[in-house]
Amino acid sequence: MKLYSTNNHDLNVDFPTAVFNSMPLDKGLYMPVNIPVLDQAFIQQIDQYTLPQIAFKVASALLDQAIPAADLQKIIDEAFNFDAPVVPLEAETYVLELFHGPSLAFKDFGARFMSRIMAYFLKDGEQLLDVLVATSGDTGGAVALGFLGVPNTRVTILYPKGKVSEIQELQLCTNGQNIHAIEVDGTFDDCQHLVKQAFADEELNRKLRLTSANSINISRLIPQTLYYFNAYAQLRRAGKKEVIFSVPSGNFGNIAAGLLAYKMGLPVKQFIAATNVNDTVPRYLKTGVYETRPSIQTYANAMDVGAPSNWVRIMDLFNQDKVVLQEVLKSYSYTDEETLKGIHSIYDQFGYIACPHTAIAWLALEDYKKENPQENAAGVFLSTAHACKFPDVFSEEMSSKIQIPAQVQELTAKLKHAEKMDTVYESFKNYLTTFY
Repeated sequence: MKLYSTNNHDLNVDFPTAVFNSMPLDKGLYMPVNIPVLDQAFIQQIDQYTLPQIAFKVASALLDQAIPAADLQKIIDEAFNFDAPVVPLEAETYVLELFHGPSLAFKDFGARFMSRIMAYFLKDGEQLLDVLVATSGDTGGAVALGFLGVPNTRVTILYPKGKVSEIQELQLCTNGQNIHAIEVDGTFDDCQHLVKQAFADEELNRKLRLTSANSINISRLIPQTLYYFNAYAQLRRAGKKEVIFSVPSGNFGNIAAGLLAYKMGLPVKQFIAATNVNDTVPRYLKTGVYETRPSIQTYANAMDVGAPSNWVRIMDLFNQDKVVLQEVLKSYSYTDEETLKGIHSIYDQFGYIACPHTAIAWLALEDYKKENPQENAAGVFLSTAHACKFPDVFSEEMSSKIQIPAQVQELTAKLKHAEKMDTVYESFKNYLTTFY
């Protein structure tokens, strides 16, 4: 597998280089030189395959022999040992539940695959690998559990002070071993900027072997394509052949993976990017002006991103052609008030308890249906996190019906520790070079 930078298509690196370097020095993002189109026989018979079988087929095509088949199968079997069910709510409305992994968030797919890929390529005696990750909520917990105890790695997680839920913070700060958490007095964008500055710092990169566990890393993006294929397989079993995906979108890695699956031949009729008031992309698709803004804190905190990193990948997939992209992608944004109403509407209509991110995806799907009443396709909105992570947004009645998973109950008994830090890059650089 060969990859180029979105800022330099003449740059070519192999898969391990892209995984460990995470981001090219030109500050672009890595993308596959060749995007394979899966054979139609596989797509037409996809309902006959299990999630691990689908994952192997898709990953094999993308990685193009970068990992021997037997080793790749082992990685997949270890990484994806939980379900991702498509649950029907009504005739043409489904929810794709992606929170059944250990951290109770969709990012388990990317983090577990990535950690095993990195462990696979790490050689005995090599320089320690420093994994940096900025999180607005769920990424950090998934990465922490994915890398916990992985030999020859150290993980540093940056999260914005007061802007993640209590359970999310516990998932970041109670691991110990090779996992370290930093509470940044700022926003997610500040955390992300610190990580990007570290990767662009040549002096620091001469001292440390840095890589990222954010969705800017190509090994996070690849496994996220898999649940789109698997969801389509489940819909085929239910007699559905056309699908619309509504995706909660913050840093836009989730929907970038869906669009990559589309480019590989997955027959998706429409993608919908659902955002909170951090509406950089909806504004761009409406006005043609791409203008980032400081992020605003909302109930859907994992989507509090004012400058979505993965948008450059999406534009690259469509050769910077906004007109062509708009045929495939629509986008809607929602306030906190609308989000709460959405949570209650889903509960009142279906008895289903949705986290704020999931509710936003449902709202966007409903608005799309109203604008396209003749649309005849299964509408699937992605549920990206377990409702128990957001107790403050639910009524007493709803809260009483949320089943608290055992791993969450165990968290409350653990000691929490996080380093406190400002948003000045030198503070972060000094921490990385002297703390360990």
